[in-house]
Amino acid sequence: MNLFPINAGNLKLDGGAMFGVVPKSLWQRTNPADANNMIDLTMRSLLIEDGNRLILIDTGMGNKQSEKFFSYYHPWGDDTLEGALKANGFHPDDITDVFMTHLHFDHCGGSVQWNKDKTGYEPAFKNAHFWSNKDHWQWATQPNRREKASFLKENIIPIEESGQLKFTSLPKEDLLNNSELGFDIFFANGHTDKQMIPLINYKGKTIAFMADLLPTVGHLPIPFVMGYDTRPLLTLNEKEKFLDIAADNNYYLFLEHDAHNEIITVQKTKKGVRLKNTYTTKEIFN
Repeated sequence: MNLFPINAGNLKLDGGAMFGVVPKSLWQRTNPADANNMIDLTMRSLLIEDGNRLILIDTGMGNKQSEKFFSYYHPWGDDTLEGALKANGFHPDDITDVFMTHLHFDHCGGSVQWNKDKTGYEPAFKNAHFWSNKDHWQWATQPNRREKASFLKENIIPIEESGQLKFTSLPKEDLLNNSELGFDIFFANGHTDKQMIPLINYKGKTIAFMADLLPTVGHLPIPFVMGYDTRPLLTLNEKEKFLDIAADNNYYLFLEHDAHNEIITVQKTKKGVRLKNTYTTKEIFN
């Protein structure tokens, strides 16, 4: 097995929204804001090369939205999904599976692109299966008013219409072992219903793709929960449970949205689970 970090692009979001009720005087220590209160974030996907399978976890925002849409999220840097794939020696047509942790636009937007004459949409990975789960798919296609702006039909419906959509099995408990893609999945419901956190066994290490359960290092304290979460009290419990397991088992936490920290480990302290070590992906994947 080989692992490759794929930077699908960068964005800025309001620091207050990213940390909910936590005062700025606390969260700005790890996530400094600019003059407009925006903090730097990234969309770091993960590519798994395992035998004949090439599995891409999450796909960023994509590039098909309007200029007005992108202006809300302040893209920065030159990173793109296709560019990152090419830099690692791959083409979109090589991808066999796209695993979407959830269907918010910054996690699945790159899964769908304009067709050649821009009259409609098509999957960006024509040879891939696209993986979600039935409960989350229903949640996203019949969205509540809180999340409606994050579940964009043009990111979701074309996948189903293509016939390339597949669903993972749902768990009896939080953790589903031996998924169809060869890795375990931790299901979390606080941020959005049935968000999936992949746990990849790599050279004796467990790599946990944290998605929006732990967006950045700054979110390690249990009460530091995003304002975007639909069930913040549930997030508190899920995050505490997962971080306890991660500390006990020395998981390597792959951070999708942290612009400055790629992989971390955590440890238990008197104040709760806190940062132990930080690593670059090169240090862990090479």
